[in-house]
Amino acid sequence: MEFLRFVDILEFLGTFAFSISGIRLASAKQFDWFGAFVIGFATAVGGGTMRDLMLDQTPFWMINPIYIISTGIALFVVIFYRKILIRLNYTIFTFDAIGLALFTVVGIEKTLACGFPFWVALIMGIITGCVGGIIRDVLITEIPLIFRKEIYALASLVGGLFYFASDLAGMPAEATKVIAVIAVILTRVIAVRFRISLPILKGSEDEKGIE
Repeated sequence: MEFLRFVDILEFLGTFAFSISGIRLASAKQFDWFGAFVIGFATAVGGGTMRDLMLDQTPFWMINPIYIISTGIALFVVIFYRKILIRLNYTIFTFDAIGLALFTVVGIEKTLACGFPFWVALIMGIITGCVGGIIRDVLITEIPLIFRKEIYALASLVGGLFYFASDLAGMPAEATKVIAVIAVILTRVIAVRFRISLPILKGSEDEKGIE
């Protein structure tokens, strides 16, 4: 029960963080309140839903309404504190990085709890952290962040590797989770701060003309 409570807390915080990032982007696109809620909710539950379906589990948000409530709270936070959030230039980046980190850990934890090996948990951590952002970007007609030059999914991978390294080192369970979360956030911050990115896969000049 302690494990479940801790994961639920992480999942709630991740839902709130991703909801904020999705709703802020929706507001920049001039969505109405309902549209912004849909974008925020899709951002928050997209990755976890895919993870749960692949693990043959009931999607987490269908069991407890707190995740819908979390998105509603995020919507009202953006509505009432919109001017403050707009002034904070890194609002979307901050909440997105937090959501990515928390959901990466949740994905790993839930996959391990289902009895899968670490490499499956690593992939599920990335799916949990990244798929919601893909859905968000597609819905607001942007190229998904994961497919651009920015270090995004790789940050989730780094966090997962730190998780397993800490676990193998015999660190306490809570410390292992915290280390993984910090690793994801720091990887994102360092990559953006110093403009670190993966090489672009370039095609030939002839391929550019292919419709």
